[in-house]
Amino acid sequence: MTSRLVRTVRQIARRIWFRAGAFCVLAVVTAFLGIWLSPYIPDDVPAQIGSDAVDNILGILASSMLTVTTFSLSTMVSAYASTTSNVTPRATKLIMEDTVTQNVLSTFIGSFLFSLVGIIVLSTGLYGSSGRVVLFAVTILVILFIVVTLLRWIDHLSRLGRVTETTQRVEAVTLEALEERRREPCLGGVPLLDAARAIPASARPVRSRRIGYVQHVDTGALSALAREGKGRVFVVAIPGDFVDTREPIAFLDGVEEGEEAARACFTVSDTRSFDQDPRYGGIVLAEIASRALSPATNDLGTAIGVIGRAVRLLAAWAETADTPAEPAYPHVHVPPLALGDLFDDFFTPLARDGAAIVEVGVRLQKGLRTLARLGRDDFAAEALRHSRQALERFESGLTIEDDKRRVRALAQEIEAIVAGRGAAG
Repeated sequence: MTSRLVRTVRQIARRIWFRAGAFCVLAVVTAFLGIWLSPYIPDDVPAQIGSDAVDNILGILASSMLTVTTFSLSTMVSAYASTTSNVTPRATKLIMEDTVTQNVLSTFIGSFLFSLVGIIVLSTGLYGSSGRVVLFAVTILVILFIVVTLLRWIDHLSRLGRVTETTQRVEAVTLEALEERRREPCLGGVPLLDAARAIPASARPVRSRRIGYVQHVDTGALSALAREGKGRVFVVAIPGDFVDTREPIAFLDGVEEGEEAARACFTVSDTRSFDQDPRYGGIVLAEIASRALSPATNDLGTAIGVIGRAVRLLAAWAETADTPAEPAYPHVHVPPLALGDLFDDFFTPLARDGAAIVEVGVRLQKGLRTLARLGRDDFAAEALRHSRQALERFESGLTIEDDKRRVRALAQEIEAIVAGRGAAG
């Protein structure tokens, strides 16, 4: 499981200033490379390159990169605003962490700084004739890199901030979180199925010092703490849970004076995160569908597309082994991710907001039918529960009897599938 340090480093690497800063440092080092390599350049090479060639190219590069960077920043801000108004504000963070956009802006800013440093050093005369050759060669390489970046940026601009592209990003990060949970269903710990009975009365509670959402739990550090104290740790607040300063987030059994160390293993923030919280991805996808179904947007295709994405994600989760491997942290007990919560996050908002649209009702029942056929009793039970709830909503929301009949017929198919599984069992 990802440690807190690794997660912090990963989050820093996603910030746009990190990549831009790295490119700028590289640009400065490259600009001074000509001074260090000038003694190794043959004397006859500088004569083949005009004395003003590098100066002119660097001047053009500096002015053009500043303009392109300003344009790219305004485009990026427009994409953020478009995502907030047309998709959901919760998806804006994914656009901000887009690696293509970050690399493009970092390239433009780094190229501008490279040109600026090159012009300044040229004006001091530190390069000499041999150093100018090195700077000229590096400048040509920078120009080629800029051209490739511009072509990639033009192609990327056609998709940046669009509803389909953003929805696909949400699906991707949700699938990544589900895959991580599938490898370690309880964050690497032992399943804590009944906290009231499993946690001994002698266990000491650990409470959060702030109110907010649990973003990350470092089960590896909790395991080390438990092994050191020869005890056990019972986690009761998993990523995505809202905690306060009164309710415990964990219990320590047999671990002396470890409250502060255990508390430090929980990252609590004002907002939820996609990393360890697959339910958050489901909630964001449902928000996208709900906004698409609003009268102001009236985008039926996006809502239907979200249903398909939800079915794909849950089908991937259905591949979780019934008998998971030996837990990596046997001293840490963690509640598993509830399947019913995932179904609620995906399908309840869709059934509620699309209750008056027959196309949504048909597609929703078909999606639930697919999940009922996956060969797992728990999925069949949840599909049947949501099929019944959705049918009740659509019976009330639809006005034409033929539309109701279409949704009802699909719901009856799910009833028959589940009944057949029960008879076979």
